[in-house]
Amino acid sequence: MNQDIQQFKADFFKALAHPLRIRILEILSQGDKNVNEIQTIVGSEGSAVSQQLAVLRNKNVVSSRKDGTSVIYSLRDPLIIDLLSVTKQIFDNHLVDAISVLKNIRDE
Repeated sequence: MNQDIQQFKADFFKALAHPLRIRILEILSQGDKNVNEIQTIVGSEGSAVSQQLAVLRNKNVVSSRKDGTSVIYSLRDPLIIDLLSVTKQIFDNHLVDAISVLKNIRDE
């Protein structure tokens, strides 16, 4: 595989490697939002949300545009919604495996 693609993937997944960034992406998968809307939904202080949005913007995961005095954020690529869904499915599969192991231990 091309080393440039591998580097892109590594950088992309680094950009996602924070729970608050994942939550922001989940919120933006529902539609464009400004910082205040994201802060309200997340229940986090502004500086934390702004800092994580800056990381996502710098890695080209989200885009922003001015609307008057507000900055509106959106997913740069709608495939991120699919990625979040697949990740949830992988989590569910791991959970099912863990439950199966625990059931087997209890049955012994």
